[in-house]
Amino acid sequence: MRRTVALLCFVAAVLGGCAGTPEERSAGTRLLWRDAAFAAPSQAPDAAAVFTVDDAMRAYLDQSSVHRAHDPRRSLVEQLYRRQALALDYAGSTRTAAEAFAARAGNCLSLVAMTAAFAREAGLPVQFRSLAVDESWSRSGDLLATSGHVNVALGWPAHDLHVRRSNETSLVVDFLPADQIDGVRWRPIAEATVVAMFMNNRAAEALAEGRLDDAYWFARESLQQDAHFAAGYNTLAVVYRRRGLADAAETVWRRLLEQEPANRSALANLAQLMQHEGREREAQALNTRLRSLEEAPPFHWFDAGLQALREGELQRARDLFQREVARDASYHEFHYWLARTELLLGRSKQARRQLELALETSPSPQIQSLYAAKIDWLKAERRLQ
Repeated sequence: MRRTVALLCFVAAVLGGCAGTPEERSAGTRLLWRDAAFAAPSQAPDAAAVFTVDDAMRAYLDQSSVHRAHDPRRSLVEQLYRRQALALDYAGSTRTAAEAFAARAGNCLSLVAMTAAFAREAGLPVQFRSLAVDESWSRSGDLLATSGHVNVALGWPAHDLHVRRSNETSLVVDFLPADQIDGVRWRPIAEATVVAMFMNNRAAEALAEGRLDDAYWFARESLQQDAHFAAGYNTLAVVYRRRGLADAAETVWRRLLEQEPANRSALANLAQLMQHEGREREAQALNTRLRSLEEAPPFHWFDAGLQALREGELQRARDLFQREVARDASYHEFHYWLARTELLLGRSKQARRQLELALETSPSPQIQSLYAAKIDWLKAERRLQ
């Protein structure tokens, strides 16, 4: 059973919505950079700082009762979010864990980072989770944006093996009211993806203040952290367009559409760019594609694909899984089930590619090792080309 501590806030993947090192993940995005068109940032992006615990945080934790509590997870949350304790303000800019603690304020992503940093310092396992909430649209000038939501789940310490009074396996800390997230589908995401969200938020904040150079370097770092993070592509393209680099913006949006052909933000923004440049026929084709996309809740095509697979309708299952991948190519299970179906259809080359994508988008080393082992086994069985 899982319990949720609900606190109000929303994490925005503004202007949008892995396995290996950041350098390996970003290898395919390097052709997108236009470093020469931007001055050095006023503050260089620092991925390591997002979850860093400073001396003030350690002192606060040492003075708390977390280490002595029967349930250290719940004690930590109470210490952080009771008004009598920190009196945190759930608003403001995107801050690192240490910055949010020092300011006693931060937006939702800041507080997720701070919660995770404190939890790890206390020896608690942490899992980041993306929730399949309904897509929320907004507009920034003539550019369209979508938003997403993440929260964090705290586990029991690995050394805590005694019999507990509670059968809770994890304590979820969320900044939306409980009635808005009860029953909502979720999936685990990697720390690199959370850092990508952080950098993307910083980029969006710089854009809003007209600091294009800073926005570029933060958007660039977002994709350095997670080359599958769609919102990072959208933000980078927006930066290019506002700098007057329409060709670079188009390249980035088309690159995202290669990865996610049904990405609504990319289609809408690219259509507007084409129209602005007088390329009416291309704009019309993109708008037609956008209007043709059926509205369906998250996981709809995936669930339908599983049902088709159970019924032995392989081609239909493949088409349904492809539709889910087309609108969200960052979830490993979509790629895995598409790979299984491709293999059943005898399409070994396509199956291998989807398994590789499942490996690339896996949120943890444990899941990565499972996919790597599966690929090795299928190669040994000569079932993959």
